Amino acid sequence: MSAPSVGAAPVRTAVVGLGWAARSIWLPRLLRNPAFTVTAAVDPDERGRAAVAGTEGADRLPVLAAVHDLDPAEVDLAVVAVPNHLHCAVATELLAKGIAVFLEKPVCLTSEEAERLAAAERSGGAVLLAGSAARYRADVRGLYRIAARLGHIRHVELAWVRARGVPDRGGWFTQRSLAGGGALVDLGWHLFDIAVPLLPTATFRHAIGTVSADFIAQRSSGAAWRGEGGAAPSGGTDVEDTARGFLVTDDGRSVVLHASWASHEALDTTRITIDGSAGSATLRCTFGFSPNRLEKSTLTRTVDGRTRPVAVPTEPVGTEYDRQLDALPALLRDPAGQGRVIEEVRRTIGAIERVYTSARTPQEAQGPRESAPV
Repeated sequence: MSAPSVGAAPVRTAVVGLGWAARSIWLPRLLRNPAFTVTAAVDPDERGRAAVAGTEGADRLPVLAAVHDLDPAEVDLAVVAVPNHLHCAVATELLAKGIAVFLEKPVCLTSEEAERLAAAERSGGAVLLAGSAARYRADVRGLYRIAARLGHIRHVELAWVRARGVPDRGGWFTQRSLAGGGALVDLGWHLFDIAVPLLPTATFRHAIGTVSADFIAQRSSGAAWRGEGGAAPSGGTDVEDTARGFLVTDDGRSVVLHASWASHEALDTTRITIDGSAGSATLRCTFGFSPNRLEKSTLTRTVDGRTRPVAVPTEPVGTEYDRQLDALPALLRDPAGQGRVIEEVRRTIGAIERVYTSARTPQEAQGPRESAPV
């Protein structure tokens, strides 16, 4: 954890949305990071507000019921971790007030929401930042360093396949109207985010995909690290637990994506392979907080038929979130930061929309319109 820059005051921060992500990931880290001072927590749900009292160091924190109660003169940054369907509405209100926003993934659920966020960022003069924790992993950074030596990147394969780990079954996570989708929106957003530095300016010319939901209703498929391992679904589900996509960029490079909340596998595994004109590289690890994970990350490079291991450091689970938090103050001060995240978001949500459009049956689609190239 880094100290604040010399002469820089701590970033006055409000946490908006007090569910699992805020209480388990962001609030504890913000409270112990000297570069930040938490000035308020916000949640319209009384249960969420009450739960903050149980967070170490947050017992005297002002807890509000609505974002309009936040004063831009007293808040530099809002960390927003509300349910997916509220991301755009909450973030646009804050941005329009001139409060910078760090928005958990998925940043938005539609291309139309992306444009609303862009307009609010421009009108309020504040910057939009986004959760990209996976890019801050030491093993992923090692993969990026190898990628720079692979020549022209031709193909990228991105997979995050959980043995079991459907979040909040029957709650908002598994209802399309509230979550925007299933594993593709949730895990797939992280995977697309990993691809951004590898294909920084690419747009997708073609996108096809499939989705399925073979595991989502099984009692054993819940997310154990959220306390849901053996719980039965508390309500309906209408999203996918698995999504697969194949995309081709405008300059002829290809991307394969596989995101699964549950599967036939024994361990939760993330696998990223990069094929280039001068070699290939593969990273095998486990993203996220699941206890059902690979013992360690492995990174290999293959050239001319010879595969060699590349050393990667072992770090505690969740270190990537500390590292991203350490980077936020500099990003807030960057005069070129405004609009940068939106450009990435447009490509990501556009790709997700096109995979979903391709995956719909003719009855579901009712003649879907082709989206503009991402």
